[in-house]
Amino acid sequence: MAADPEIVWCVRPPVPTPLSIAWHLGWLRDVARAADIELHSLLEDGRDPRQPSLHGQMDLPDSLRQGGSVPALFGRAIGQPTRVLGLTWTDEFQALAALPTARIETPRDLRGRRIGLPRHTTTIDHNRAAALRAITAMLDAEGIGRHEVEWVDIPDHAMPTTIRDDVVRSVDIARRGRHTYASEASALSTGLVDVVYLKDVRGAETAHLIGAKMIANIGFHADPMMRIGNGTPRPLTVNQRLLDNRPDLVRLLLERVVAAGEWAADNPARAVEMIGRETGWTRHWIRYAYGHNVHQNLRLALEPRSIEGLGAFKGFLLREGFLANDFELERWVEPGPLSDVMRQRPTMIGGQRIAAPARTLFH
Repeated sequence: MAADPEIVWCVRPPVPTPLSIAWHLGWLRDVARAADIELHSLLEDGRDPRQPSLHGQMDLPDSLRQGGSVPALFGRAIGQPTRVLGLTWTDEFQALAALPTARIETPRDLRGRRIGLPRHTTTIDHNRAAALRAITAMLDAEGIGRHEVEWVDIPDHAMPTTIRDDVVRSVDIARRGRHTYASEASALSTGLVDVVYLKDVRGAETAHLIGAKMIANIGFHADPMMRIGNGTPRPLTVNQRLLDNRPDLVRLLLERVVAAGEWAADNPARAVEMIGRETGWTRHWIRYAYGHNVHQNLRLALEPRSIEGLGAFKGFLLREGFLANDFELERWVEPGPLSDVMRQRPTMIGGQRIAAPARTLFH
């Protein structure tokens, strides 16, 4: 009897990444077929409560993941054997928002105000981490101490359920679950808090829905280090076992992800269409939340700025208690596979040319 085919998981939280572009172009499945393996995705296969989260790689020893940095950093801090193969820097809407009735015009008006922080009943509260990072960065920039504002925890709304096959199941908190910022909208509308943090298309939609005003849009701040958070930069990680056992397969998959980022830069309309397919958002909201050059900001690399940003965010998460242990960033980043891809002579994949070599901090 033939052995079952090898399975590799593609872990994609529903956000803009070259990994998701490569998936929708079919390039990753082409590699899988040629290598005689099965390539699975939680998004396409459907979520069961017993399956791993869309946000992590905890129980998937053979997998590639690109998404928020908090779950990736959290996993590494508790000993999960992953390596960072590349990073994308895709700026996005990140705002401090208040209702007009709060009479808050600029970040200078935050002193003495009630600032809401989400508290979700999840193992990795990446929304809380992102909110705290953005809010404290803005307070620091204005010279306002943490003790000069009132911090208010915003409790998570009850998780909705759905009935399928006569079984009541919890709905995943990502694309198909409750709205990410339902709790923040409720807290503002009921007067529990004066200010909340909102991010990406869901945050922008929330602000417009309840008539909130933007006190500051941190996601497009002039200083790149102000913009770092769960989504900036976004690491592409691979489990160590897959890298050790199938380096040839990892390199081929990585080659397609690199090519997908270049393809997106050359095909703006189709790239936005695929981001919409991945996230469920319209092209107008995608352009609003990620800027008109979003298609140019999906290139995978290991640029010094991105590595510096990831390191700074790791330090923040450690100081604030979101990470159980510290670890060496240099040992987590593995530049070899990406360097191998970039050192090749220019190659055409899917009709597009792979980018020129990227600079790295580690050699």
